[in-house]
Amino acid sequence: MLATVINSVALQDALEKMGVTTRVQTAIEMQQIAEPYIRRRAIRHLEKGRVVIFGAGTGNPYFTTDTTAALRSAEIEADAMLMAKKQTNGVYDADPKFHPEAKMFTHLSYNDILQKKLEVMDNTAITLCMNNKIPIMVFNIDIPGNIVKACEGENLGTLIEEK
Repeated sequence: MLATVINSVALQDALEKMGVTTRVQTAIEMQQIAEPYIRRRAIRHLEKGRVVIFGAGTGNPYFTTDTTAALRSAEIEADAMLMAKKQTNGVYDADPKFHPEAKMFTHLSYNDILQKKLEVMDNTAITLCMNNKIPIMVFNIDIPGNIVKACEGENLGTLIEEK
């Protein structure tokens, strides 16, 4: 949980150096560096055009950061969930590090992920997004400009949604 807070503050610093107004909210109270997560406050920040970065997971054990991302996306009624991955361009039928012949999918349904047991995120996160109709864009964070492209809705990586 602490590592996600460190990453959140680092992302905030990078965005603010680019002139983007941000707020970090955490599930575990740490007033000196972040606001506590309050759904209405997060929505209000978004309405004012601020980027809200969520850290510290749910603050509970047994819940992954994937599930937290899906939960927060549902709570704020996000248009989409962006899942930035290191060293991979999207969702594959096998791990491309060990299987160079692995095929990348450009479009999958939530059920495809669950039925094919593709290990892009945990089943709870997939189900939360499916139940709330939140599309998921999985893309490579290592490529400069990909976060901006994903935010602008450009097709890159793998889109997971209801078919």
